[in-house]
Amino acid sequence: MNFHSTICHISAILLRAILKEDGFMMFSRRDLSKIIVPLIIEQLLSVTVGMIDSMMVSNAGEAAISGVSLVNTVNLLLVYLFSALSAGGSIIISQFLGKRDFDSAKAAGKQLVWTVFTVAFMIMTISIVFRKQLISLIFGSIEHDVMKNALNYFLFTAMGYPFLALYNSGAATFRAMGNSRISMIASLIMNIVNCTGNWILIFRFHMGAAGAAIATMFSQIVGAAIMMVLLHNKHNVIYIEKIFRFKPNWTLIKAICGVGIPNGLENSMFQFGKVITQSLISTFGTMQIAANAVANTVTPLQYIPGSAIGLAMVTVVGRCIGAGEKEQAKKYARNLVLLSYASIITVSTIIVILLPQIVGLYNMSDASSDLGRQLILIHTFNVCTIWPMAFTMPNAFRAASDVKYTMILSIISMWVFRVGLSYLLGGYMGYGVVGVWIAMGGDWLFRAVTFGLRYVRGTWLTKYKPVVAESN
Repeated sequence: MNFHSTICHISAILLRAILKEDGFMMFSRRDLSKIIVPLIIEQLLSVTVGMIDSMMVSNAGEAAISGVSLVNTVNLLLVYLFSALSAGGSIIISQFLGKRDFDSAKAAGKQLVWTVFTVAFMIMTISIVFRKQLISLIFGSIEHDVMKNALNYFLFTAMGYPFLALYNSGAATFRAMGNSRISMIASLIMNIVNCTGNWILIFRFHMGAAGAAIATMFSQIVGAAIMMVLLHNKHNVIYIEKIFRFKPNWTLIKAICGVGIPNGLENSMFQFGKVITQSLISTFGTMQIAANAVANTVTPLQYIPGSAIGLAMVTVVGRCIGAGEKEQAKKYARNLVLLSYASIITVSTIIVILLPQIVGLYNMSDASSDLGRQLILIHTFNVCTIWPMAFTMPNAFRAASDVKYTMILSIISMWVFRVGLSYLLGGYMGYGVVGVWIAMGGDWLFRAVTFGLRYVRGTWLTKYKPVVAESN
């Protein structure tokens, strides 16, 4: 928790330094701090779950950690399909709150919960029935032990999709209200449950990858229960009444899907590109797969502040757009991206200093450890120079309903740079997994330049069309 506290303290200092208050603004520096700091803690805890799973599973051997890594890549692809709907709902709710249309905001919250849950349940069913076919289709022929661990891990993580959907929709609703403390506390509880479950199932019952998946699923059940209970509290600006009495409001569902589906397609295609490159990496052998797996669990720590600020961007810019304050939306977008840069550079510096100790936590061969460190250093350069403009800034566009542009550009960038360059550098030119990570930087650079130009031109501020709908 000392590391968490350090990051939060640094974030507060950066907020004071970058977000200067002048004249009438919809969000004070204190308001932004109350949104962003809990989100950073929540994102830290979320990433910690994946790191703990990988560290604990690594005790069962490289085949287990490789199987978990492959499935987590598929999981992200599928989870993005319904988690993006949560983000879409958060945008619509934020825009309603900006207009002070509380009845429509409350109605949108209920529609969001049911829509996301339904989509997640359908994805869960398909994933459980066809999990072996999905893994084989995406990754081709992989080692028997890796496949066995992957199938066990996939079964139980897929069973948690609906509960993760309920948690995500609840967290998105609270974020739209400007209350990210709720999801932070829920995430902390989920982390404790997951760690305890890992210790019992992996070390006491020796269940390996399956044990890690069961513990994660149970933590998601707990998180979903917390969110659904708290959303019934009538003291909230938005609360849900009679959750089991649901009548579709197609105007609101269409509005949520109008933002969420392009966002979901963008994120899913982005993740699909990662799956394709993961399939390429799976042909490089267990050593490179393991090094890539460790790098994939460590590097998300570096952009946690940027991800948290991106989530806050949705609430802040969405409220400004709903209220018709376009200039404030533009100013907040700029300042939050600057804050993202400063936070990411600070966190990355700490991680580089502690890198030998961090990599040493994984039980890997010397060759895998050395390669893992090299991948993390490549990522460090790219995340500190490119990532915020490529991934934090587009959240301002989405909050202003400019979702189609970000979707189209991101898909083009993914196929040309993420996939194309990976096969060129990693496969054809023989650079292996290092070439794949260099190609990732090319993808980010194209996004950053293009999104930066769109921000300057201000085209994104013209896409919002108010939603008019009766609440249920």
